[in-house]
Amino acid sequence: MSTSSPGHDAVVVGAGHNGLVAANLLADAGWSVLVVEQQDQVGGAVRSDTEVHPGFVHDTFSAFYPFAAASPVISGLDLEQHGLRWRHPPAPVGHPFPDGGWALVHPDRHDTAAGLDAEHPGDGEAWLDLCRTWDRVGGPLLSAMLDPFPPVRGGARLLSRLPRAGGLHLVRELLTPAATFGASRFGGRGARTLIAGSAGHADIPLDSTGSGAFGLIMTMLAQSVGFPVPEGGAGRLTEAMARRLESRGGRVVLGTEVESVEVRGGRAVAVRTREGERYAARRAVVADVSAPLLYGRLLDPDDLPSRVARGMDSFELDPATVKVDWALSGPIPWASGPAVAPGSFHVGDSLSQLQGSLAEVAAGGVPQRPFLLAGQMTTSDPTRSPAGTESLWAYTHVPQSVGARWSRDDVERFGDRVEERIEELAPGFGSRVLARRVLGPRDLQERNASLVGGAVNGGTSQLHQMLVLRPVPGLGRPETGIGGLYLGSSSAHPSGGVHGAPGANAARAALLHHRLHSPVRAGAGLLARLDRSSAPDG
Repeated sequence: MSTSSPGHDAVVVGAGHNGLVAANLLADAGWSVLVVEQQDQVGGAVRSDTEVHPGFVHDTFSAFYPFAAASPVISGLDLEQHGLRWRHPPAPVGHPFPDGGWALVHPDRHDTAAGLDAEHPGDGEAWLDLCRTWDRVGGPLLSAMLDPFPPVRGGARLLSRLPRAGGLHLVRELLTPAATFGASRFGGRGARTLIAGSAGHADIPLDSTGSGAFGLIMTMLAQSVGFPVPEGGAGRLTEAMARRLESRGGRVVLGTEVESVEVRGGRAVAVRTREGERYAARRAVVADVSAPLLYGRLLDPDDLPSRVARGMDSFELDPATVKVDWALSGPIPWASGPAVAPGSFHVGDSLSQLQGSLAEVAAGGVPQRPFLLAGQMTTSDPTRSPAGTESLWAYTHVPQSVGARWSRDDVERFGDRVEERIEELAPGFGSRVLARRVLGPRDLQERNASLVGGAVNGGTSQLHQMLVLRPVPGLGRPETGIGGLYLGSSSAHPSGGVHGAPGANAARAALLHHRLHSPVRAGAGLLARLDRSSAPDG
């Protein structure tokens, strides 16, 4: 039997960080907001748990948050007033090599430069020069990347600063693939591998346009704002967002699966749950779910605009993910330890091996020696496990076509392969494992329905599905073609990363459209004010 609850100005589907950002901004504008979440806790892909081993906290999905530290959206929420506390590892990120060497980003750029220069004279000054370039263009570049498309304000600021940062030469560098970007500035392997490994956080092949810019951004974020983590677990970040929302009158309903978005007269008017509840939305529905979930399951095909339906036929997910969590009885027993312990580290034998591993996944193969992204969480935040132990994770990617058919045994055997990669760098690693959990693509989707096939980025970040092509050609904004319905997940521009931009863009679009259609606020003067209020921070 279907029941109907009192309406709200906005209903947000999904309590991931983007959904909670959208809900907070709408509540700040005086709207009544309801967030409906399928899982029994808030967070989406920003959650933590204690199921691996007693006394150990593991981040179920994402873990380090440089984008959150740099995001004006998230900093503007003032989450420290709602219980959030950031912790920083001794060093943000590192890369161990099989011969015992390390490439490290230290908290101080001059220490980073000294380490790089010791390996290859001249690379230290080249690093500092890159940092100075970032000082000039980093803020506007991030703003242009995170703003709604087209990025008018951020783009204008970036253009004004380009001449002093290298002009067209810098533009050309940003368009250079990561595999060759480092070679244009550095002679040694350290900086080159740090940039390429950072580019590996996305699914852009290292020989493709876009990978160099992404590698630069991630590396410079590590150097400028670090790789912070929420004290106590990733979930503390989204829990603080939920508390902030509730302090402003918003409401979160957990353990409730949205079955459909109700569209009437070409406009979203409510969401319906699997339990038969109907939540009316007077002004807007914001969907913090993946595009395949929204357009393929929650909407009636007859309600889809034809261009969206056609575009989704060719929508491309990012590769599937396999994540391994360990509870260790002691720190990683590195054969040759780093000068300073990094919170995050990358595992790849060399630049060419790293490139080959990622290319193999892109070509549909499962690498024998996968490239790993890993994190020492107790090193980063001592509250994550008992003193003297380590809460550790590593993840890598496999093709969607492979992950979809893997059995539990297949997932565990691939987990063995991941563990062997760390054992090579740290003999005796296996003897320190108290407990292990391997989450395959299906496991990740079961824990978060938006991680379709274990895709953690809401769709590929390659250039053919970015900007005005995300999630389908012709959009590039949170509008869906259905009145009052906004896509506020990583499937929308500007893609993945815990920066809150998709949720913020969706909320601002909803506020703008409501004001434009409010007869009380009609007029040219209003339009000017709306243009200012809808522009992102930064």
